[in-house]
Amino acid sequence: MPRSVDVVKDIATQAGVCTRPLSLRRTDLDTGQTTTIDIPCGATLEAKCPACAVKARKLRRQQIREGWHRDDEPSPGPDPATDDQRGLVVVRAHLEFDRAALFAADLDPETRAEQITAVDQAITDLDEEIIASGLRGRPAPPHGGLDDSGDPVEGSRRVRSTKRRQDAPDLPRRKVERRTVGRTYAGRDGQVFRPSLFLTLTLDSYGRVLDDGTPVNPGSYDYRRAAWDAVHFPALLDRFWQNLRRAVGWNVQYAGAVEPQRRLAPHAHFAIRGTIPRDMLRQVTAATYHQVWWPPLTYTHDPNRPPVWDKNAGGFTDPDTGTPLLTWAEAMDQVDADEDAEPVHVARFGVQMKAEGVLAGSKDSNRCLGYITKYLTKQAADCHVTTTDRQRAHLDRLWQELRFTPCSQRCPNWLLHGVQPTNPKPHQRPGQCKGKVHKPDTLGMGGRRVLISRQWSGKTLADHRADNRDWVKQVLGVTTDTDHAGQPITDGTPSASRFAWELARPTDPDIAPLGHRLLRAISERLQWRNEIDRALRAGPPPEVSATDSRRGSGEAHH
Repeated sequence: MPRSVDVVKDIATQAGVCTRPLSLRRTDLDTGQTTTIDIPCGATLEAKCPACAVKARKLRRQQIREGWHRDDEPSPGPDPATDDQRGLVVVRAHLEFDRAALFAADLDPETRAEQITAVDQAITDLDEEIIASGLRGRPAPPHGGLDDSGDPVEGSRRVRSTKRRQDAPDLPRRKVERRTVGRTYAGRDGQVFRPSLFLTLTLDSYGRVLDDGTPVNPGSYDYRRAAWDAVHFPALLDRFWQNLRRAVGWNVQYAGAVEPQRRLAPHAHFAIRGTIPRDMLRQVTAATYHQVWWPPLTYTHDPNRPPVWDKNAGGFTDPDTGTPLLTWAEAMDQVDADEDAEPVHVARFGVQMKAEGVLAGSKDSNRCLGYITKYLTKQAADCHVTTTDRQRAHLDRLWQELRFTPCSQRCPNWLLHGVQPTNPKPHQRPGQCKGKVHKPDTLGMGGRRVLISRQWSGKTLADHRADNRDWVKQVLGVTTDTDHAGQPITDGTPSASRFAWELARPTDPDIAPLGHRLLRAISERLQWRNEIDRALRAGPPPEVSATDSRRGSGEAHH
């Protein structure tokens, strides 16, 4: 016999009701009246909350669809800075001048150090105030402080030559125009088309694989390169878009997602606004690479007998000899001093680049949207079902390689190579890094799975949600504006400032059991859906910014 609580969750999922709601307690500061409100958890993974994950995926589909075939520029550019913002930057300039003057002043080292430290603190506070004022980013990078002799420590960022590798083909380089829309084409009947692209990028081969994604010969399969490519795949994609924009000469906009292939290597599907010749795409793909300049991989220590923490030395030492390990700065200094040094890894794309033209409103457009958003609600390791012992062995072998692959300069896996990570801690152990790339369910894809360029649709997800709310209001004929608390706005000012909010605990006496709250939410959601369906049968849906097609806001709402 099925359990009734499971049926409640199934109906809630089908109705789009969050099964893990968060309860907020709202107190009216004028009357003292207290009410509780459930808000969706906002999970993006189906394993946590199917309803919220599906809603997030539909919102992404709406965002990608709305920006894919635009024929106008989505963003007019940033607003000019206000007088207050410009004044803060001027004050920041004076502090920078004062700091430089202190080094030229005739002061004893102790006094100079105290005054420079005070100026640095003032600069830090002012930078935070500049960001809080609405300006994006810092006016200048932070200072490196002072060394033991009182001299400034500047230029801590290591700079390497940008000369291209000899084994990579050259690329044309054009001045990048500010436009983001593609060119138009005229048909024989005079009809004008503005096609766009669907692009798939994959990594190189690590060995022959079978139809189930497992290697033909596991002994010769290059798991090490597969792990390093997966960890640095986001950086390789960033380099690709940079090269592509410079090669074609306009600000190419994209929206896509990263997902694993059946062989468990990451690849990416992208929607590109406008068209680019396939020969150019192949040329840029072949010429794109990402070099990882880290200390060499020497494997001087065994994971079962790693370096130990020496309290007196303040760092890790060899367990047999007691010799301190190289610090990260010392190891990188050796790399910089070696004229014949090579990058520890070079990530490249494979030859299987696929690009196809897509027209707005076509069946191919919806099909490609499905490819991009197909696995957004799943963890990377759950995208493909593992059913055989060969697949389980392949997954475990890749994870074991990812477990001990360094993910950053702070990763404790560097202890296996005789190098201390940046800011080492006594509790760090190789194979126990907390980075996402080392988890079995990420397959090395620890970064963002959804990648959307800044000028894609000109809107944030919050803007698209607001479009959906406006669409629902127009369908139902609602004309009264409300604030986030659901209270009507009568004088143009939201009434949310009259309320105090706090997160309620499930065990609080005024919080109903989860089953009661889910049943109420199911009833409410079904009534809403019936109202919208009746309104849609009464007349055509309204045309608002979110509904660039018939499946715009209506799809996201339902």
